Amino acid sequence: MIALPSPNFNARKSPPDMVVLHYTGMETAQAALDRMCDPAAEVSAHYCVDEDGTVYQLVEEERRAWHAGVSFWKGERDINSASIGIEIVNPGHEFGYRDFPAAQIDAVIGLLDGIRQRWEIPDHRILGHSDVAPARKQDPGERFPWAVLAEAGHGIWVEPNLPPEGVMGPPLDIGDAGPGVFALQGALGKLGYDILPGGPYDVETKAIVTAFQRHWVQSRVDGLADALTRVRLMALLRHITLLEG
Repeated sequence: MIALPSPNFNARKSPPDMVVLHYTGMETAQAALDRMCDPAAEVSAHYCVDEDGTVYQLVEEERRAWHAGVSFWKGERDINSASIGIEIVNPGHEFGYRDFPAAQIDAVIGLLDGIRQRWEIPDHRILGHSDVAPARKQDPGERFPWAVLAEAGHGIWVEPNLPPEGVMGPPLDIGDAGPGVFALQGALGKLGYDILPGGPYDVETKAIVTAFQRHWVQSRVDGLADALTRVRLMALLRHITLLEG
């Protein structure tokens, strides 16, 4: 752990009960660290994890880092106050998105081990930036190994059985309407996304489905709500209900 204090923080409104994972989305780790320590940039995170597993602490966990921006999850709009932000060095979709090295993921898991010993953070509140800001963000993206994190005890991953082919009908897409779209929007809102049921499958719905797929259906990231996407969404909701029960 290397201390690299950033001036970009302020007071929390409440203790953190969420972790938000990001990728840096810059060409080098140093560029990302410099930006998060630049007062003019007005961005930061609590931690940054380099590709070799080196962990930098930029903001104390008790403070409110500025990593989430305009965001939402389960009624909470001040995600910065509610969360601990972890930036994971990766050039991202703009500069050559690539797999996350094992040493880096091991470091993220170790970091989460410690954070969750200090704060009460449920598995279902370990999220990606794209989950809390689906219209704006793609990170940490479809290459991030959420299943590996879940196997290590952090987050949720489910592998439900698919129904027989044809039972759930064709994928839902822009312009579709009816009970299937209503149920999909309602389920996404129940999971935590900023969406209410009603109306057709629109651009907002597609952006949220895409964000859901980046986290939980990484084999398909196109915003089409196919059978796997819908079945996995319902399986997640059932799993979370059991955890909360």
